[in-house]
Amino acid sequence: MIKLSELQLKEVIIIDDGRRLGHISDLEIDTDSGKILAIVLIMREKKSGIFGKPDELIIHWDQIVRIGSDVILVKEVQQPQLYA
Repeated sequence: MIKLSELQLKEVIIIDDGRRLGHISDLEIDTDSGKILAIVLIMREKKSGIFGKPDELIIHWDQIVRIGSDVILVKEVQQPQLYA
């Protein structure tokens, strides 16, 4: 079993082109089954000023290809699914 704090240390990388997405900020969990549904990343590219809230990128669990010792490899994210 792996802790959220250990997952947050791993960098998320798209396997197709090697693009770095960042680090996990949170998890989306099904409260009934206890399974992880998605990982949440903070998108830091947003240019809305100092007080702007950054967007969150949602990567569903089935998009994860491999969790390694220091990286998490994911399939290409076509369109970012963002929480408002």
